[in-house]
Amino acid sequence: MSPEKTSYEEFRVDGDALIAKIKEILHEGNVRKIIIKDDKGHTYIEIPLTVGVVGAVLLPVWAAIGAIAALAANFTIVVEKIEDVNPSA
Repeated sequence: MSPEKTSYEEFRVDGDALIAKIKEILHEGNVRKIIIKDDKGHTYIEIPLTVGVVGAVLLPVWAAIGAIAALAANFTIVVEKIEDVNPSA
């Protein structure tokens, strides 16, 4: 097993772009967790992800994110990623 490094990225989006941005982030891979916060820093939802979570398993999550997007205008998406420290091992 190679050592892993956890990193965080933040993206600010409006409600209309929330789902599209999350889909884009998931496409990039290496995502461990996604946290959606409002513009005041209150956490709406934390979505833990595993390597095998795809497709129909995420349908309830997409419904929840769609409902959240209707609640406020501005969001911050915090993405927790895992990176291999020594990828050439």
